[in-house]
Amino acid sequence: MNLQSAPALPQAPRSTRLSAAPLATHLCLPLALLLVFNAWLAAGGGDTWLADQLYHLEGGHWALKNAWLTSFLSHRVGKWLSTFAALMVVLATIRAWRTRHAWRWPLLSLGLSIALSTGLVSLLKHLTHMDCPWDLARYGGSHPYFGLFQARHGIPASGCFPAGHASAGYAWVALYFFALAVRPSWRLPALAIGLCTGLVFGLTQQLRGAHFLSHDLWSLLICWTVPLLLFHVLPHGENPEVNA
Repeated sequence: MNLQSAPALPQAPRSTRLSAAPLATHLCLPLALLLVFNAWLAAGGGDTWLADQLYHLEGGHWALKNAWLTSFLSHRVGKWLSTFAALMVVLATIRAWRTRHAWRWPLLSLGLSIALSTGLVSLLKHLTHMDCPWDLARYGGSHPYFGLFQARHGIPASGCFPAGHASAGYAWVALYFFALAVRPSWRLPALAIGLCTGLVFGLTQQLRGAHFLSHDLWSLLICWTVPLLLFHVLPHGENPEVNA
């Protein structure tokens, strides 16, 4: 039999991982930048310096703690909107799997990323026991400042690290990896959605005295790392635009 003249067998569709987001670039660089910046924020006094400026601008108390814009609109309504959007992702994922849509794996990765990112931040908040600025004597509270690994010596525990509400916004940076899987040309607008939402949520919480800036940055790192790893581990199917 002449093997050269034999017709080629059709290749079965294959699932691929997200090769468009190399780990070295998408993990090492953000991690290095965060660690350097966080060294100034936490160890160099940047957190308290920035909180001091906000506290003094508000008249020596957290004037925006219960304000309509920060407490109701950004915190409560923002959380509702983020939850509603996550539910839409769940419904879209279910529909995609029922219809065997090409986006079913990217949608599954997106939904898992949002759930795991916010869930991990929530878990760490209950394990770290760090105070919010409004808890500290420096800002009208009653607690001395404790570092992440310092013993509290009977001082009641708080749960302010990492930033939970900021994670409800930063969790949407997973849209960047979703876009890489389905339409790479969407990746920068998708990233902007997540970064801007997290920035607004985080800044309004800082204005309320609920978090230091470093709390938000660690939430951002978690919300970036989780989808990066998930989109590398889970298959996303063939996409001509990605593989061109």
